[in-house]
Amino acid sequence: MKTLRPMPSLPCTATPPRNPAARWRTAVAVAILVLLLYQLRPSSPSKSTYHSLFLSISSNDTAARHLLTLTRRPHVAGSEANAAAAVYVIGVLSAASIPTHIASYDVLLSYPVNRSLLLSSDLSAPAVPFDLVQEIYEGDPFADVASEVLPTFHAYARSGTASGRVVYANYGRVEDFAALKAAGVEASGNVVLARYGEIFRGDIVRNAQLAGAVAAIIYSDAKDYGGGHGGKWFPQSRWLPPTGVQVGSVYRGLGDPTTPGWASVDHCERLSVDEVVESGLMPAIPSLPVSARDGEAILKTIGGQIAADDWQGAVGSSVYRLGPGPGYITLTYTGNETVMTIQNVIAVIEGKEEPDRYVLLGNHRDAWTFGAVDPNSGTAALLELAERLNTLQKRGWRPRRTIILCSWDAEEYHLLGSTEWVEDNRENLALRAVAYLNVDCGVSGHGLHFSSTPQLDELLKEAAKKVKDPDNTSQSLFDSWVIYNSPLIGRLGGGGTDFAAFVQHVGVPSVDIRFGRSYPVYHSMYDDFFWMQKYGDPLFHRHVAVTSFWGLVALKLADDELLPFEYKSYAFELQKSADVLEKRLLEMPLNFAPLFNSIEELKKAAAKVESQRKELERKHWASNWKNDHKVREFNDRLMMTERAFTDREGLVERPWYKHLIYGPAQHNGYLSNTFPGIEDAIEKAASSKQQESWQLVQHEIWRVARVITQASLVLSGRLT
Repeated sequence: MKTLRPMPSLPCTATPPRNPAARWRTAVAVAILVLLLYQLRPSSPSKSTYHSLFLSISSNDTAARHLLTLTRRPHVAGSEANAAAAVYVIGVLSAASIPTHIASYDVLLSYPVNRSLLLSSDLSAPAVPFDLVQEIYEGDPFADVASEVLPTFHAYARSGTASGRVVYANYGRVEDFAALKAAGVEASGNVVLARYGEIFRGDIVRNAQLAGAVAAIIYSDAKDYGGGHGGKWFPQSRWLPPTGVQVGSVYRGLGDPTTPGWASVDHCERLSVDEVVESGLMPAIPSLPVSARDGEAILKTIGGQIAADDWQGAVGSSVYRLGPGPGYITLTYTGNETVMTIQNVIAVIEGKEEPDRYVLLGNHRDAWTFGAVDPNSGTAALLELAERLNTLQKRGWRPRRTIILCSWDAEEYHLLGSTEWVEDNRENLALRAVAYLNVDCGVSGHGLHFSSTPQLDELLKEAAKKVKDPDNTSQSLFDSWVIYNSPLIGRLGGGGTDFAAFVQHVGVPSVDIRFGRSYPVYHSMYDDFFWMQKYGDPLFHRHVAVTSFWGLVALKLADDELLPFEYKSYAFELQKSADVLEKRLLEMPLNFAPLFNSIEELKKAAAKVESQRKELERKHWASNWKNDHKVREFNDRLMMTERAFTDREGLVERPWYKHLIYGPAQHNGYLSNTFPGIEDAIEKAASSKQQESWQLVQHEIWRVARVITQASLVLSGRLT
């Protein structure tokens, strides 16, 4: 029998093969095994899966509950009720596991102390006082707190007493005062009566002041807000009741009037009220808003020439005349301008891969009265959006980039909360803000409407294709938008809401979203939950749609590895606007070649970026093989291009406005102008009637051409 010898003991560590080729084959085999194991690992849901989940977890009951809570009481900025609304917002955001803090600012607010309005049919007749009261409607569920609504007034109106004959000035536009002058009707020394509906109320008062008027009265004409003469009104229909009054600010700047261009923090530098009035941003004459009923009573005392057809009221109304007089008005207003603390609520969901890149969503919280449409339909949407994001987080989602939810204060006084915060964080936002998405009047009726900076146009269209139309679930928001809006995308040059500081002061790509357009009970005490429940959104499905669309756009911006910006749309918009401008000024001694050449450069840069996007998407087939540096650099160029459209000197005589592509019209803060600096210069040149003044227009053309050229360089990522 064969004897077996014991095997020699082996060392604990195996000796690697001495052959280099064998070692190389072993290393390759290990690498392949590791890669296979990586590919076979349990994968977390894709970002698109989370986005679909976000759309599926909507609740109209949630939106209705939030809106009812927020609108139980009037909550003007600086009031106890508005502080309670801030507490509620903080509670909801905190319950959604989103870290939340308050950013406070001390700003100048304005409140009414005393108002009176006396009307005489002529100087010899006794004066009759107006009661200046909005009447409580039958069955008003909020009648018990109606006394908390501030007396009707214009915030920042000049205190004083003024008397004079009445002159009717239509909508109070520059062209309306020019028409009065051409007709030989003198506004100087008289009281101007104008109607709401075409331009910002602060510009109406400003135009009246420049025309020499001693005071201004602005009313809501039944033609525009009351559903016509003799029609039904709220609560029987959606229209403004005859005693309804649109209140609001007449400050023509943005942010705290006493800190133009810097934040209203503790112990900061401040201008005096007189200095602000001297600047022209606060009025130097008293003014009051009045109802349709009071406006009609004043109109009946005006004689003189019959106003033009397009100056008349609704069918069945009395004939409107220009005046002056014989109707005679004495207006007294005393206001209290006082520094108060306002509270912005800021909630932050930190990004996982790029925490230093910010996608911001904002809505203001304060309201002149109950604020069911303006702004708390948007607030309800913001809170529901936060709760949906919390559900995503519980399922394992984290955004690639940081999402910041902002509840602004004191917007109604003319964008105080958002503007102060932007001024306070200007440099950080300039470096890190990807986009700002605003919802103010979230829901006032049917139909999606949005305005944007053009690089976001395609993203908005794609998002609209993924959300059902709440008024026709057989089609998407995009389908309905194309049918009813032609389609039309607005631009963000106006100063009507909180996107203004982001776009016009810093140059952050932005969007403003809403369902419905203007609504008749705007800024009156009838903008309450009952109006919303009956006319604005009876089933609260439109609130759900706004939340879904807003949130989906935010998720794409926060999660997509390559930012969904498309600058070919921007170049197209600039080309179209430049063509229109050149045709308007063919007879003028102007050279548009610099502008058109710069736009051509932007077109080339946009085309190059799209090619680079396709190349990155082709190469990056697996996340662990991607070149993060190239992705980051590509995204930074997309993000920073909008900043290049700004100029540190700003618009001439309006230096706070830095954006040279989009800005507000000189005489209507609501209107978005393309090339606002050029438009301002054209107006001056046309009024001066001197050929030399067109050199200033040429200078502005060069300025715009330079910022577009800079934007092209940033977008293409090259140095000269």
